[in-house]
Amino acid sequence: MSVTQKKINIDPVATNLWHPICATDDVLENIIQQTVLLEQVISFSKDSSGTPYAWVSEEDITAGQKLSVNGLHHLLPSQIRYGHIWTCLGVPSEELFTIPEYDEVDRRNLSAGTIGVNVSAPRAIENFLDMGHFPYVHTDILGVEPHTEVKEYDVEVSVDQSEIIATGCRFYQPMASTASSGGADVDYKYRVPHPYCSVLYKSSPLDESRQDIVAVFIQPIDEEHIRAHMLLCILDDQHDDTFLRKFQQTIFGQDKPILENQCPKRLPLDPRSETPIRADKTAIAYRRWLRQKGIRYGVIPEVA
Repeated sequence: MSVTQKKINIDPVATNLWHPICATDDVLENIIQQTVLLEQVISFSKDSSGTPYAWVSEEDITAGQKLSVNGLHHLLPSQIRYGHIWTCLGVPSEELFTIPEYDEVDRRNLSAGTIGVNVSAPRAIENFLDMGHFPYVHTDILGVEPHTEVKEYDVEVSVDQSEIIATGCRFYQPMASTASSGGADVDYKYRVPHPYCSVLYKSSPLDESRQDIVAVFIQPIDEEHIRAHMLLCILDDQHDDTFLRKFQQTIFGQDKPILENQCPKRLPLDPRSETPIRADKTAIAYRRWLRQKGIRYGVIPEVA
């Protein structure tokens, strides 16, 4: 039995998902690089035309070697989307989710960096969905006391169960974005279109009719370690890429110690295991959605 087949038996749902493995800005042309996905060492590269390649690493292949496409066997499905290489260890169960705004010509699309965190992928996504921690963890940036109330908002699961959508989210922020000049109530919309990915839409200070986008794509290294790939898709003509990346990495850097101190590191799916409050409405829907999808990787299953 191959290693890949063994992983399918562990969690076929996770195995058949598309997963991000590297920002395209960090991929070396015609040079083999390696990473770990679902406990498997993955080799990857792109050729001179930008075509991505990914495969489960073999013993005689090491990082830094020249890419030789003719010598590759058992290639994994792979694609470049949203500034990242995505691959699948099994057979993709569906197309990768869409972010239509990414293709709008006046947007700044950039990878905001990749950060390793000692936590499970579902825990990281749940933290991304939590507005309640803004005043305490991201003080004077995304929140500030005494503005701590999470107002009522709506959560729904799409008809075909393909994603969770939270709307009507509103929270006071002293520095809502890099383009903000002061505090304001910010309108949010959260999407969870993938068990290990989330997309956040927030008010744009430059255009009231449109929204900026911050997305996090989680690469599960194993059940308690991840690489978090961050994407910005924003309306911003005032700052350079370095400033924008630093702003986003500062925010995620504040989350990192909180995430790494989560106990347990995997996300419990039993509704009786952790007491929810109103601010946790999206998290409750997310856990229920993971149960319905049959996700077992990175979670503690519900006790029958």
